[in-house]
Amino acid sequence: MRIGEAAAAAGTTPRALRLYEARGLLQPPPRTPSGQREYGPAEVARVRVIRNLLALGLTLEDLRRRAHRLDLLVQDPSASCGSRPAESNDVVADRLATLDAEIARLTHLRQGLAAAAGGPQGDPGSPAAGSGSASCA
Repeated sequence: MRIGEAAAAAGTTPRALRLYEARGLLQPPPRTPSGQREYGPAEVARVRVIRNLLALGLTLEDLRRRAHRLDLLVQDPSASCGSRPAESNDVVADRLATLDAEIARLTHLRQGLAAAAGGPQGDPGSPAAGSGSASCA
């Protein structure tokens, strides 16, 4: 199938397929005599795995560093990262630490803004926390 068909089958865009190829997540597919990319079911399955991992919060760089292992998830999509060697767990642990640091940074930023606006500084999930009037904005 051509790039547009493969992208649609994987739930993405042709531009994303080219990006994945450029980043080393997807091997360059064979080309037709006219030079168009020709994708098969294996490439579509790999793109679906890539998209699922990106949706979980991993980055293209995280995936690029472990591109050689993506085929394991293509072969067994139900496999969890917990059943993989420490190499995969390191990527997940690093991403979780990054997300935790970003959550802490944003929580601190929110508390500072709420204090400057004279609003409540309680639990960000509470209804009162979101209803403070920010008179400075």
